[in-house]
Amino acid sequence: MTDCKKSPSDSGEIVKPENLAADGHFTAEVMHMLGKVSDPQVSPDGSRILFGVTYTSIEQNKGVRQLFVMDIDGGSRTQITHSGKSCSNARWLDDNTILYLSGGQIYKMPAGGGKAAKVSDVEGGISEFKLSPDCSQLLYVSAVKNHTAPTDVYPDLDKATVRTIDGLMYRHWDHFVEEIPHTFIASLKDGKLGEGKDILDGQPYELPTEPFGGLEQLSWSPDGSKVVYSCRKLTGIDYAFSTNTDIYLYDVATGECENLTEGMPGYDTEPVFSPDGDCIAWCSMARARYEADKVRIFVMNLENRNKIEITADFKYNGSIPVWSADQRYLYFASLVEGVQEIWRYDMDAMKMERVTPQHEWYDFDTPTVLADRLITTNQSMMRPSEIVSVSLADGSWKQLTHENDDILAKLEQPTVEERWITTTDGKQMLTWIIYPDGFDASKTYPAILMCLGGPQGTISQSWSTRWNYRLMSSQGYIMVLPNRRGTTAFGQEWCEQISGDYIGQNMQDYLRAADAMLAEPYVGKMAAVGASYGGYSVYYLAGIHQGRFSAFIAHAGIFNEEHMYEVTEEMWFPDWDNGGIARPDEVQAGAPWSDNPVARRHYDNSPHKLVKNWDTPIMVVHGELDYRVPVDQGMAAFNAAQMMGVPSKMLLFPDENHWVLKPQNSVYWHRQFFDWLDRWCK
Repeated sequence: MTDCKKSPSDSGEIVKPENLAADGHFTAEVMHMLGKVSDPQVSPDGSRILFGVTYTSIEQNKGVRQLFVMDIDGGSRTQITHSGKSCSNARWLDDNTILYLSGGQIYKMPAGGGKAAKVSDVEGGISEFKLSPDCSQLLYVSAVKNHTAPTDVYPDLDKATVRTIDGLMYRHWDHFVEEIPHTFIASLKDGKLGEGKDILDGQPYELPTEPFGGLEQLSWSPDGSKVVYSCRKLTGIDYAFSTNTDIYLYDVATGECENLTEGMPGYDTEPVFSPDGDCIAWCSMARARYEADKVRIFVMNLENRNKIEITADFKYNGSIPVWSADQRYLYFASLVEGVQEIWRYDMDAMKMERVTPQHEWYDFDTPTVLADRLITTNQSMMRPSEIVSVSLADGSWKQLTHENDDILAKLEQPTVEERWITTTDGKQMLTWIIYPDGFDASKTYPAILMCLGGPQGTISQSWSTRWNYRLMSSQGYIMVLPNRRGTTAFGQEWCEQISGDYIGQNMQDYLRAADAMLAEPYVGKMAAVGASYGGYSVYYLAGIHQGRFSAFIAHAGIFNEEHMYEVTEEMWFPDWDNGGIARPDEVQAGAPWSDNPVARRHYDNSPHKLVKNWDTPIMVVHGELDYRVPVDQGMAAFNAAQMMGVPSKMLLFPDENHWVLKPQNSVYWHRQFFDWLDRWCK
């Protein structure tokens, strides 16, 4: 039984701190202790919303997520769990009962709070679950063994620690692949979970796909007789070089399985049944081995297997589709010109319609569709996510939760500006500018140029505890946030230009944004910072910037492209972007040993070959569990800076991956980040 009604001191519950930011100054500590609202779930009768809020203790170095219920209009908010363990994946079982995960098992409790009863006892635990429409079954994800232990070969060597590896991919993101996720189907009867049936029946594939896939990759049919799911049924080197996930239709009773997207070689993901069960919708990328192709939305008639692309004339990417109850509309979120909006496709009129207001600086997430409104979350550069209700009549929206309003009202208020900068090839580039609180154009301020990771992605109106633009501006810096070539919210041509041309136009976009701001009389010294591909950008700019920047910070950055190709894990990514785009039908066309001229140009201009030009202070940050951009990339860059006599510092986090996530590590990182920039730019 979980602790649901004990006092914070008894249960270990982390609560929202009082008098946070009493001095009005926004710090990393304040940022982490803001409540984090997530995962709104509307009750079956449409009257209430179940959601979670995570509260963080820097002292305890962790966050704990509690569950809340409120009326559909935001009233009568009630906290229903008070646990020392996070309560996640909360779902309505009926209008008066919920299920949720805690400690790797499923619990049931009254929707108004009270005693919780354990529903599951799955060996190895459950990471996620999804109820069937009639709540008589559920899908759950659990890990299965996927490696050879020493005792599997030699039973007498029970103290041996060796890993035996005979193929790719043996590590992924931040872990060695010794177990993989499988999805199981089980009955739910009399408050207990039945024995699970493995959908993959012991096959050596992931379901859902790692490292970030979840049960959004599986969908129940309305009658619970079938499941449609996305899976990459490949192993070894084929897996490492492929993005070919397909959509499969699985019969629950017989276990029969059919590939619905045979011959579609790119990512096919996020399938969802229509309310009548006659159709499915899903997201699809056209090309193999390219993780940043345009995300299209398809609809298939399951009776005749005919499919249509509903986004053929839509310039931007789609995302997880959501059906309206009458099946007339498909709703989805899309990044459009730097802001994430909600759109819908009218199946009758066969046209695309914007739902949320245009030119409003909030990112909206995938919605739940009700008769007259959408329930979703939105966020901006100025505040974290809150639950909102969007009117289907006119797109206007109302904020339903106000988790951090009282704290944010105390803080300095930076100003965000949308600026369009002309690039060297005559195009217009959206660059967000954030000015510190009390900005005075007659004074001089240091500036930070933000180099985006990805390389495909977007600087939109998002909020993050890893790279928080409001926090940076609140330390007295003007933030310069260019959506350079390679960003995804401006059409596929803008996104795709960067592949095979890391050293080209996008670097000129950065320099043009820097020059435009350095020309302003109120901008003094400027630093360039970034993570992942943003770290690559920092290392490269350090060799070509010609005095524009006074300091650099590279986090988890690519330094030596040749070595990176040979030690990263998802091989389809460097192969395509390093030159494979020029030879799409040739696997390893982006390899360092390829004779492809695009690949040769790419490697000949790797950042590590420009170290002789480095003369500007640089700080390197890396996690030792980073297997996407392994830690020796950061170590090599720091060593090179030291040998060149460049003022330099390195932060290594033994227990972090590609991101710095643990609260105390993050606070330390932020303190060092600002100390370094203040030293060289203020």
